[in-house]
Amino acid sequence: MKLVIVTAVEQYQNDVLKLFKKADIETFSSSEIDGHKNSSSLLMASSWFPSERGGNESSMFFSFTDEARIDGLFEAIKVFNENLESNNPIKAIVVPIERFI
Repeated sequence: MKLVIVTAVEQYQNDVLKLFKKADIETFSSSEIDGHKNSSSLLMASSWFPSERGGNESSMFFSFTDEARIDGLFEAIKVFNENLESNNPIKAIVVPIERFI
């Protein structure tokens, strides 16, 4: 069993749900998060409110599942990201689980 964590901008939330379903991952949790990127000083200086930093509305999904399903999910995410026209790919990581109850 492993923990897979997926993050995506809010615009791709329904796509991530479809990717989880395609990978046969039916049990998962999600949370709304703010995604941030460090911007260059030139971009910050051109902002109306340069002292304020806003985040992008994003979503985080996570599931405890087996490696075979994670492999399917990663392949589906890879294909999805290859066809993006934006600069916001879906990102995923896997964390091994040593013990669970």
